[in-house]
Amino acid sequence: MTVTDAAGPQLGIRMLRRWPTAFGLVFGASLVVAYWFGFADTERMSQVLIAAGLVYLGSAALRLRTAAWPVFAATVVLITTGFLVPSFDPFWWMLGIAGLLVVVGLVRGALRPPWGMPLAFGAMALIVVVALAASRLDGPWAALLVAGGLLAHAVWDVVHHRTGRVVVRSMAEFCAVLDTLLAFGIVAVTFLG
Repeated sequence: MTVTDAAGPQLGIRMLRRWPTAFGLVFGASLVVAYWFGFADTERMSQVLIAAGLVYLGSAALRLRTAAWPVFAATVVLITTGFLVPSFDPFWWMLGIAGLLVVVGLVRGALRPPWGMPLAFGAMALIVVVALAASRLDGPWAALLVAGGLLAHAVWDVVHHRTGRVVVRSMAEFCAVLDTLLAFGIVAVTFLG
């Protein structure tokens, strides 16, 4: 076996380990394209930010790091339904689910540790404020606010990836890539597109 023969399988294994990054790139790129072609607006992009907060809140409230992916799947269904059914507003559904998760978390004793549900709840509340503020602004200011929120959440993702807290690392990695790509994509489309 030569050195180049061994490099092929190792490269494949390394790439498999980075599947959350690849998934985040594909998912984020598809959202940027939707925004670029006008299939989605800043309000829809703010729903992605709300979904990101809901994923962390759900995992923290349920005290189950692996709950991140099922909660993410539920937010995808809600946001997709909002795309397909104009009268359906995912914002209120995600807000209702967040409230339900807080109640479940309180019943399950998720007030401890403080970096779990209490911090995730605070972040979710801040995200909702950002989304509501963006809905009141026009044009580039709304886009900048949503992009800023997404970049802040990307930092949150990196911290959680490094600490291994609240969500599984694969979700934190996926979300960091998605949030970063989408934030820069929103700014690029808004100011260059």
